[in-house]
Order: sequence, then structure tokens, then C-alpha cells
Amino acid sequence: MGGKYNIAVIPGDGVGPEIIKECKKVLKCVSDINGIVFHTKDFPWGCDYYLQNGRMLDKNAYSILKDFDAILMGAVGDPRVPDHISVRLVIDIRFTFDQYINLRPILRFKEAPVFIKGLESQELNFFVVRENTEGEYVNAGGRFKRGTPDEVAIQTSIFTRKGTERVIHYSFELAEKIKRLGKKEQVSVTNCTKSNALAYSMVFWDEVFDKVASKFPDIVTKKTLVDALTMWLIKNPFDFDVIVASNLFGDIITDLASVLQGGMGFAAGGNINPEKEFPSMFESIHGSAPKYAGKGIINPIASILAVKMMLEHLGEFASAELIEKGVASIINNGKVKTHDMGGNTTTSQVGDILCKEMHTMSQNNKIS
Repeated sequence: MGGKYNIAVIPGDGVGPEIIKECKKVLKCVSDINGIVFHTKDFPWGCDYYLQNGRMLDKNAYSILKDFDAILMGAVGDPRVPDHISVRLVIDIRFTFDQYINLRPILRFKEAPVFIKGLESQELNFFVVRENTEGEYVNAGGRFKRGTPDEVAIQTSIFTRKGTERVIHYSFELAEKIKRLGKKEQVSVTNCTKSNALAYSMVFWDEVFDKVASKFPDIVTKKTLVDALTMWLIKNPFDFDVIVASNLFGDIITDLASVLQGGMGFAAGGNINPEKEFPSMFESIHGSAPKYAGKGIINPIASILAVKMMLEHLGEFASAELIEKGVASIINNGKVKTHDMGGNTTTSQVGDILCKEMHTMSQNNKIS
């Protein structure tokens, strides 16, 4: 028998409820196969909640959420609510629960859509570790003399030694884990920086990176300016194992890297508190796509892979592997081709086909 877990679910806006429905379907399938018990509880927070209550989530939300084992997030955003307001639902949860690691696997299946020449029938698997609670997103600053010719806007980035050290240290530990698994003889951590122009924050970042790197002599280190990195990600994506980046830079390069995966429909992310003092939160990295809401054509694979990440975080590695291998099978064998892949498989059909595949694989003892 597997474990028992309480999962908070925030379906959110737009296509969020549709993709969450498929996530729950996959959780039910995992439960049936491996005996894991999931108690899920939905919370109606998001833009509709904001329009009714003047806030994105309940005033007691953090005390409500803190006792859950994990949080599964759908999507956030609505044209009726300014983006800088709606995004606080996600960012404030990250900050409040010290989810200081934003882990984004750049996982490509062989037959996923190809947007970059050279990736045809190629797999890809590397990680971007994004600092998630400091840097450019701390909401420190202000606007003065609004609406006048003398208006001033100040946005302050904050980098602490503690915050910088722990995200870089996590990146090297992840690289060591990859090395132990024997997937590659040499494993690298790439420092995404901009220290040629940002003489305080990024020079500090580089110094901390070098200090932490000295404790991991078996890991190869690289240093790449963020503007050059956007080029190398497209030109030589196989050169990377782990990339560590600040909040803003990590946000940008992972959206770019999703193109390598086959599009946003394959891009999952985890907002992780490694010490498990607080619940971690898992989500697809695409938005709420309101123009597609209710049409049943959105690709739920990214959110399903976020469920896989959640199971890994909870220590249910066999079930996580089952999901990944199931997704790989239905993509590579052409059983699923959603709208963004140039096909007609509906959102609901993806979940049904995947669950059938997982049951078949389990019965054939392909996954223990």
C-alpha cells in the first residue's frame, strides 16, 4: 500500500478547471494501481473570487493551506483582472510558504512537436532551478507623483546571501543526484548571470556561485550571461544538465525552453520548500488561456507532469515514474495528438487514454 496524502487543489481561472479534472483522473488511476490514498479539497480562489470579494484568495488562506501535504494549482488569469493583481495568488503562496525552489524540468518526448531543427525524434532532459522568493519579484518599490510628467517608478531587486546560497546549493545537489544515477559521466551546473551589467546583484550572485561550487569538485561549472544563454538554449540544448538562475531570468528562460519541449502544453513546474516545513505547490507553467476555456481542446500534459513532480516530492517515485512512462508512451506512439500538436484529441480523452495506458503498463509489470 502507498501513503495517504491531503492535497489542496486550486483550479483557478480559464482552462484551469479542465486540466485539474484530468489531474484528478490521473491521481485516481495511480490510487487504483498503487494503493495510494489522495484526499483532495478544492478552493474557489482566483479571478472570479477577486471580482466578488476584492481579493484573490480567502483572508485565512495560508492558515488553511499550511496543513496540506501539497498544493495543486490550475491556472491564474482573467482579462477582467490586471495581471499584476492576479499573479499575486501564485507569488504570495510561494513567498508565504518559503517555496524558494522553482524547479522546471525541460523534458522532451521523442515525438513531441518540433519547433527547432535538429530535435526531430530526440529526447531531452535537463533542469532549470529558479530562485523563487527573492530577486526581482519581491514587490519592493513604489510609484511617486503618479500621472504627472515627474512620475517615478522604482522596482527594487533583493538578493540575500542565505537565499542565493540555498538555491545554488540545491542546484549542485541536483547535479550530484543526476551523476549518481549514472545518466552522464560528467554533469554540469550552468550559472545564468548578467554580471557584466548588474554590478551589484549579479556580481554578488557570481561570488556566491563560485563559493558553493568549490564544495562540489566533481561537478562541472559553466558561466553564461542570460542573453547568450537564450541563444545557446536553442542552438545547443544538449549541452545543459542543470541551470540555476535568479527569479526573473529563470522565469524568462524556462518559457523559452518550453519550445524545446514541444510547447507550453508540456511544461510543468514545482514551487518547492525542500525542507517540507510548508506545503509545496505544483502547476503547469502556461497561463489560463481564457480564449480556449470550455472548448475541451487544451493540452493537459503539462499539469499531469506537475502531478508527477508532486508525487516525486511526496516520495512516491514508482507512481511518478509510471506517469512519466505512460505520457512518453502515448505521445511517442501517436495515441494522443491535442490541438496544439496539430490533432483532435480532446482534453478529457488525454486523461482517459493515459489512464488506460498506465493500467496496461502496470498489468504487464513494466513498472513495479
